[in-house]
Order: sequence, then structure tokens, then C-alpha cells
Amino acid sequence: MQLVELDLSRNDIPEIPESISFCRALQVADFSGNPLTRLPESFPELQNLTCLSVNDISLQALPENIGNLYNLASLELRENLLTYLPESLAQLQRLEELDLGNNELYHLPETIGALFNLKDLWLDGNQLAEIPQEVGNLKNLLCLDVSENKLECLPEEISGLTSLTDLLVSQNLLQVLPDGIGKLRRLSILKVDQNKLIQLTDSIGDCESLTELVLTENQLQSLPKSIGKLKKLSNLNADRNKLTSLPKEVGGCCSLNVFSIRDNRLSRIPSEISQATELHVLDVAGNRLTYLPLSLTTLKLKALWLSDNQSQPLLTFQTDTDPETGEKILTCVLLPQMPSEPVCQDNLPRCGALESLVNEMSDETWNERAVNRVSAIRFLEDEKDEEDNEMRTLLRRATPHPGELKNMKKTVENLRNDMNAAKGLDSNKNEVNNAIDRVTTSV
Repeated sequence: MQLVELDLSRNDIPEIPESISFCRALQVADFSGNPLTRLPESFPELQNLTCLSVNDISLQALPENIGNLYNLASLELRENLLTYLPESLAQLQRLEELDLGNNELYHLPETIGALFNLKDLWLDGNQLAEIPQEVGNLKNLLCLDVSENKLECLPEEISGLTSLTDLLVSQNLLQVLPDGIGKLRRLSILKVDQNKLIQLTDSIGDCESLTELVLTENQLQSLPKSIGKLKKLSNLNADRNKLTSLPKEVGGCCSLNVFSIRDNRLSRIPSEISQATELHVLDVAGNRLTYLPLSLTTLKLKALWLSDNQSQPLLTFQTDTDPETGEKILTCVLLPQMPSEPVCQDNLPRCGALESLVNEMSDETWNERAVNRVSAIRFLEDEKDEEDNEMRTLLRRATPHPGELKNMKKTVENLRNDMNAAKGLDSNKNEVNNAIDRVTTSV
């Protein structure tokens, strides 16, 4: 009865007896990782309990009178089968941590807004289609995680979370963020990746404490000019969107350290990027860039990625002149970025002697598609006539597999024997053998 802490986690206990209610001094209890499906009805009588962990126990429902645990400060219910929350949960006025991640919640009660002392709220991995506007009453909330749900919008009242530092809304169905997000002046981390964002609100520039902004895998075609007001931003990731341009104001992000805009539709990078003097990593691979601004040479870059198969983080650049604008630019072997195009097989030169020999062989011995596989190396220079372009195209035919070469040699030898038997002429024998030997040697 004087027991203060009880840890029974990761066992095979199928049931907690009702007699646990006699442990009136119990403050910390951990029953996580057991094959439990319910908590005893007498459990809420443990009114000195401050920390309760029941993660991963196949719990389907909480006791309706869970609110009687009025001293509870931390409640962990992650990885269960909860489909709803009892109304009495709102009575846990001292609750600071509530973890409901990876359950089956379809609805969050409005009474969630009554947990005024809540600092951390995890709702990730549920089935939530909306967040009640009452969540804006949680003035002390520091971290809100609603990622991996089915949210199509966030309430405008989210602006009331004035203490919020971490907002995680990854893997939802959001098309826009509420303008009220600009009132979250303490927000440091915002993750909105894997949504359906078609635009980013201008008010994002008012999140003056933002250090990390993740916008990966959305439908953004542009970034707002106000993004340049984020003076503390150190990590900006907008990979795999539909960006066609960047605002020159992005150079105002004076603390930017990592800027990743891989797999977009950018044709140029604004020269003002050089104003972000702390920039060390720039990833622009998978775009449509024809050149880079000369101003990049003023940055102390440690990595500049232009291609997926780039072996070194930095490349050697040459100074050139843009023929259209006349401005000085940077270029290298990987610029301009061009999408790979399939080569028309009909226009490829045939490989005479080997081709005719292969055509007489069975599909089992040699795959014709493998023979026709060709790598083309093209040099992009000033436009000239097609004939000149074809002359400056190097074609490399596929190298046969050693096993295929062995089969080819065997076929050639059989062909030699058949031809010798068919001809039966000593006068032509040496000539035929010499011709086939030349083919065999080349193979």
C-alpha cells in the first residue's frame, strides 16, 4: 500500500486485478506492451497517480470515469485501438502530456480545449478528418502532432496556440494553411510535407521564430515573398513540388543553412540567393536549370547537388555568358539540366556481321532487345543541322553477358560445321573458315 512506482511493461500479463485500487500511494504506473484489452473499473481510484503509460496493449476503451485521476500529469495511450475519448477526460486539469498516437480515433471531442495545462498533444496516426476549434484554447501547448490523419483543413483558431513551438501536420490532405498561423510567433518547427498544398499563406513570414520548414511532396507552384522575413530559418525543404520559380526575397533568410528544392520545375535560381550567407547545402537536382547565378561563388557552400548520380558534393564550375541576357553565369558538365529522352531504335546503325549472325540464332541463346540496347552520349552546343548533330552523337552498344558470349561462340562453331558439311568443297573451305574465325574473334 506504500508502493509509489509500478513498472510491469513488456510482459504477458492479460489482466490487471481490481485490487490494484488498494495501492493508494501509487504515483507512476507503466503497463505498456502487455496483452491487455481493458483497465480495471477501480483504476480511477488511484487518485495520487501522476504518470500512466498504457502503450501498445490493444486497449479499446478508457474507463468512463478516467477524469477522477485529477492529479494525472502524463497519460500515454499510443498504439491502441481507441475509437473515442470519454467526456470525463476534460476533468484532467493538471494533464501536461497526452499521447493518443496510432489509435483509431475519428473524432476529437470539443472538451479537449478544457485541458488548459496541456503542453504536448500527440494525435498522429489516427483517422481524424478535422480538429475542433476549441483546440485554440490550449494556450500552454508547446507541441501539436496531427500527422498521418485525414485532415483537409486546420481551424483558424489555431492562432490561439501562442506558446506552440512544434506543429507537425505531415501526411494529411491539406490544400492551404490558415492565415492565423502567422500569429504563432514562437513556432520553431513546421512540417507540412506530403499534403496537397497548392499555396503557402503570406502570413508564414510572421512566424519570426521559425527555424525548420518542411514542404516536401505538395503541389506548390511558388513560394510567397514573405518567406524572406524568416530571419531564423535554417532548414527549408520544398522537394518534389511544382515550383517554377523562387522569389528573390528568399535571400533574406540570413540564417538559412540547408536549402533543398529537388525535383521541381525551376529554370533559374535568383542571384539574390547569395545574400543567405550562412547557406552551406544547396540541392537543386531534378529541375530544369540552364545555368547557375555567378553570385553563388560568394557563398561558402559545402555541397551543391545538381544530379542524383553526382559523386562529389561540389563540382568545378566555369564562368560563361548567357547569350540571351548577356549576364555572367556559372555552368558545368551537368548544366543545362535536361530530361532524358528515349532514343528511337529505327535510327540506330546496325552492327552488320554480328547482327546477321544473331538473327539466325534462337531467342533462348540471345535476347534481341539486349543487342539493340544502346547508350547515346550527346553534346549540347549551338543549334546546327540534324546531320551535324548526328555526327556528334556517340553510340555505345550493349556489352553481351559472358554467358551469352559463350552461347554465341558455340552457335558460331556449329554454324561452321554445318557450312563445311554443306559446301563440301575443299577449295572454298579455307575462305569460309577464315571469315567465321574473324566473326568469332570479334565476338
